[in-house]
Amino acid sequence: MTSARRHRGSRANLAGEAAEEIVARHYENRGYTVAERRWRGQGGEIDLILRGPEGLVFVEVKHSATSATAALRITPRQAERIYASAGQYLENAPQGQLTPVRFDAALVNGTGAVEIIENAFGMD
Repeated sequence: MTSARRHRGSRANLAGEAAEEIVARHYENRGYTVAERRWRGQGGEIDLILRGPEGLVFVEVKHSATSATAALRITPRQAERIYASAGQYLENAPQGQLTPVRFDAALVNGTGAVEIIENAFGMD
């Protein structure tokens, strides 16, 4: 791996962490608590898992120059991996698979503005 490529990867990772922090604060200001950050299951990573009055919220955070560009970065395959990991996470929840859950997308644009799409990808 070249030094320039490694630098871009490091910069993208830092930008991702910053976006996740902005989103976590956004949810906390709305009364949610962060249960997990970057939780990794067998299916893959879930950026944020939050507890709210209605149950758990699994959040995929995407950042890009615009919210529209960020939204395009969420693929059906990625949603399937999030579902798989969420199912694994729920194995240890008190209500298990009966826990009320929601899957949100949190889009962060180049200025740090946050757009939350609740129920961004539902289970078909």
